[in-house]
Amino acid sequence: MTTKKSKVDRNSSESLAFLESLTGPITFGSMMLSIRKSEDWTQAEMARMLEISDKHLSDIENERRSVSPSRAAQWATDLGYSQVTFVELALQNLLDKEGIDFKVSLKSG
Repeated sequence: MTTKKSKVDRNSSESLAFLESLTGPITFGSMMLSIRKSEDWTQAEMARMLEISDKHLSDIENERRSVSPSRAAQWATDLGYSQVTFVELALQNLLDKEGIDFKVSLKSG
């Protein structure tokens, strides 16, 4: 028998809220790093899946680069994760970098 990973709500808002209560705010970069490590992918492997360079992925994981909401949504689809969560975190990252004190909260549907 084989097991198949569920692609539904693998990082829902409730899951993020729980993780943030343990570790502090989750950022787009920290989420990407966590996904890569939990999937046991190298930076080169994940970068290839996202069609970006290893350096670009490293810059995202280390909060040196931001990602547009449209690119975040596409990457969520490509990797099998929640578009809502990816877009929320990408938007939050952009607001934080601009110094805008606003919390993003999207509803799916």
